[in-house]
Amino acid sequence: MLRFTTAGESHGPALTCILEGMPAGLPLLTADVDADLARRQQGYGRGRRMQIERDAVEFQGGVRAGETTGAPIAMRIANRDWANWQEIMDPAPREGDAQGRRRAVTRVRPGHADLTGILKYDRDDARDILERASARETAARVAMGAVCRRLLAEFGVHVGSHLVHLGGIDAQAPDPLPPDLNAAADQSPLRTLDAAAEAAMVARIDAIKAEGNTLGGVCEVVVRGLPVGLGSHVSWDRKLDGRLAQAMMSIPAVKGVGIGIGFDAARLTGAQVHDEMDPAADQLRTGGVRRRSNRAGGLEGGMTTGEPLVIRVAMKPISTLMRPLSTVDVATGQSASAAAERSDVTAVPAMGVIAEAMAAYILSAALLEKFGGDALSETKRNHDAYFSYLAGRIAG
Repeated sequence: MLRFTTAGESHGPALTCILEGMPAGLPLLTADVDADLARRQQGYGRGRRMQIERDAVEFQGGVRAGETTGAPIAMRIANRDWANWQEIMDPAPREGDAQGRRRAVTRVRPGHADLTGILKYDRDDARDILERASARETAARVAMGAVCRRLLAEFGVHVGSHLVHLGGIDAQAPDPLPPDLNAAADQSPLRTLDAAAEAAMVARIDAIKAEGNTLGGVCEVVVRGLPVGLGSHVSWDRKLDGRLAQAMMSIPAVKGVGIGIGFDAARLTGAQVHDEMDPAADQLRTGGVRRRSNRAGGLEGGMTTGEPLVIRVAMKPISTLMRPLSTVDVATGQSASAAAERSDVTAVPAMGVIAEAMAAYILSAALLEKFGGDALSETKRNHDAYFSYLAGRIAG
């Protein structure tokens, strides 16, 4: 079973990720991970934190001589900003702690985990909550996802994303999408494929920044090369669409997920929604059929169809505003303006990279459930046998 966990705080010494269940023999270099960590730090509208951090991974277990060993893969990403926060974030007790540490947060932010967290965990300083609830944690997820992406690539599966909406402005993507989606999207400071929309979005970000406000948006994740039959229809927790939706909704500030045409399917008739099929003996990955459209987004009955998997992920505006909203100071019980530290105007382009990582994880888990194997060579043999079965099934 493939599983992962992360640890660490936004301004702590480092972020840590442990990924367990990856087969032995997968070629893996730090460069494979660092490339995605750098992509996560892209995006017009990001704050000063991205100028401080230069994320890089250190393997601390599970990798030897450029290959996975089958043991849990331990990864560490150092926080360079820790040098400026040691006094505040020191795990050891310090003299004067009874009076509280500097930069305590009691003016809780609307839309953040601050208030609910301090009530649930009986804390007086919301920093105990926000440091972990921070989207900085997703750097560890991106590292994990990069390893999963490396596994998927061994089976011809490629994960990409692009921005399709920001702050009320839609982007028009080309049809078909570029063969290397990320190579094209990463050329844009907003990871969008629409140059005209990009210019309008940049202007929108500048105007919102001047107001001390923030913006949300939507990214589309596209996965190509999946075989038919990952996931299952037999139990609620094995349905791949449900697993993908949960993974996406776990990303900080994500409020909506759609597969294929998503919510638009509720507004149309069945004849307008469902993808008609034709025989196509040359299309092995789809089981010998061709769909005339892909409004289902590559999933039917909780299983992959072999068509491209398409997921749209909606992110709300960030809850730290430079012109703070009204709130309550939990230390006094009085009305106050919410706390404000440095913040992004928008992080939607980065969210797309994080969504890629979560998709790569769920799909890697589903692939290993289907094909098994303690070693990559064994997984490949089982994968090849499945495709031999599909070829015989199509030939009839």
